[in-house]
Order: sequence, then structure tokens, then C-alpha cells
Amino acid sequence: MGSISVISAARPSSAIPLQCGTIHPDQTIALRHAVLWPDKPIEYVLLPEDAQGWHFGAFLETELAADDQMRQPVAVISLFSEPLPTSEIGDQTQSGNVRAIRFRKFACDAQLQGQGIGTALFAFALSAVRSEDINGDILWCDARRSTMPWYKRRGMVEFGPPFYKGTIEYIRMKLELNNIGGVEDN
Repeated sequence: MGSISVISAARPSSAIPLQCGTIHPDQTIALRHAVLWPDKPIEYVLLPEDAQGWHFGAFLETELAADDQMRQPVAVISLFSEPLPTSEIGDQTQSGNVRAIRFRKFACDAQLQGQGIGTALFAFALSAVRSEDINGDILWCDARRSTMPWYKRRGMVEFGPPFYKGTIEYIRMKLELNNIGGVEDN
């Protein structure tokens, strides 16, 4: 996959200085497991398509490591070129020239949630999706019902019926990238 630049930014609503950038798929696994599915075996958070995706992480700038691949991200998100489910898309997105990007396994360290780190990483991922390297038109995900308000504040809308993965309720959400402005802080 293409290379995406690293950015450093102190978020205006947060005193936490962050660095967001491209990471290796292996750097996503521990946080995916700890935050999303801690009661499942670690293999549960591995995706067959990880090698074909774009993976991003947020790091606290105070964390020092000689090798970037040794640093542990405090938030992760993985993007994949994957069409919207065909049974659930509207007429305006049926054409073959729309590039849909799905994000999966978006996780932020539980002790750091609510401090703008996920928002900063999400904004970074949106910039990457809009870049020439990815060039996406629609960003979509399967969101846990409990996180739906967070995604709605960032301009995403639900589509399709709710469904379950185990006992957890999910809803599909999407963001048409030609219709958005900035990403809200909370």
C-alpha cells in the first residue's frame, strides 16, 4: 500500500501531544485485542486482509523508542478497500466509479478514551482516505450500537438493519467524503 505521512499535533481541546502515522499491521493486534475482544483468543482480532490494508496508529509524543515498530500505539485503526454491501446502498452509490473504504478494528486504550485521541486518529485516517494514495469517496464501518453517537457527531449516518456479532449489536455507518467538513472534537 502507499505511504502516508506522519503528523504531530497537540489537539486544541487536549493537552496530550500526539503523533499519528502509518504502522505495521502487527502493531494493531495487542490494542485490538485488549479493547475490542479481550474475552476472545488473540486470533479473533486478526484479519485475513490485514496485509492488504492501511494501518494507522496514534502515539503519545512522550513515549520514546529507538525503532518506530517497537513503539506501542495508544489508538489504532485499519482501512481496507471494500465496497459497501450491495443490498444496502442507495442509487447514488451504485455506480462502479465510487471507491468505498471500510475501516475496521478502531480502538483506543481504555484509560485514554475521552481525551481526543480517537478523534485525532479518525481525522488523520480521513485525511489519508482523501489522499491520492487511497482516494476514497465513502468511508464506512460496522459500528457497535454503543458507539453510534460518537460516529454521528463526526458526520456518519447509519444504513442497513442492525445485526449482531455474538451478543454485541452493530449498525453500519457511512460518511460520504465529498459532503463533509472537519471532524468534531467530542
